[in-house]
Amino acid sequence: MTRTEEFEELRPLLFAIAYRILGSVSEAEDAVQETWLRWNASTTEPRSAKAYLSTTVTRISLDVLRSARVRRETYVGPWLPEPLLTDSYEDPARSAELVDSLSTAALLLLERLSPLERAVFVLREVFAFGFPEIAAAVGRSEAACRQLAVRARRHMDEGRPRFEADRKECEELAGRFFDALKEGDVDGVRELLAADAQVVGDGGGKAPQLARTVVGDDPVARLLTTFFTTLARVDVTLEARELNGEPGAILRDRDGKVLNTWTLEIREGRVRTIHSVTNPDKLAHLGPVADAWAVNREAQQARRTV
Repeated sequence: MTRTEEFEELRPLLFAIAYRILGSVSEAEDAVQETWLRWNASTTEPRSAKAYLSTTVTRISLDVLRSARVRRETYVGPWLPEPLLTDSYEDPARSAELVDSLSTAALLLLERLSPLERAVFVLREVFAFGFPEIAAAVGRSEAACRQLAVRARRHMDEGRPRFEADRKECEELAGRFFDALKEGDVDGVRELLAADAQVVGDGGGKAPQLARTVVGDDPVARLLTTFFTTLARVDVTLEARELNGEPGAILRDRDGKVLNTWTLEIREGRVRTIHSVTNPDKLAHLGPVADAWAVNREAQQARRTV
């Protein structure tokens, strides 16, 4: 097998590691590309291509994450990870850990960890790397990595929901939720929301966002139905998709360009959180991005003329 073939075989794993560490599709892709450049330029022949490449992409991702954390301190409004389409995504951890480690809620929990804790948790808990490999990847002793793993696992367990959600039930509930939304049925939407449901919006100051944070089943139901029915007047459509291993949707303008994404966090048979991303920088990997400001102006004008 050539070096190129080895790298391409391991590319899905490398991206999966980088995305979980960074929470950014674009930055993860850049980290994988930088890993390839280093691999291609290297004159050494490592005993394990997987160990070498995993170590390289982890170190690159850690450097990027440390820099990104400084930028996020001045981020406008709530920060959410870049939405990842997973209904056609080949993920090495799909069978066991997909929803747990790729969901928006899990990625936000990972944000609470230090960069080293995050990297160790991802390598150990998601991909089952041994501590010798992890120690080499993060540049710490095995003993230190074990301590980091324990702390990270404790923090993650404290923030996780008590009950697992059934995947099929979640998909069916999401279907009813989106149908009610398209029909402008406020009561139908409200019935599917948890009492403490919330909308969390990420526009990054670069697009009109659905909301920064709105809490409560009635306010959320009214916000969502008003928002979607207003946009539907200017031919915005809702395309149900799986995002980050959870039910979600892509909203598109009349030309098919990406306007927004929603990801639904479902707990105990109700929609608990809707994560909404409108920041165009976080949508570009999904395809051409709509001019959200222009769509919003047109929608508001159409609403006033009704």
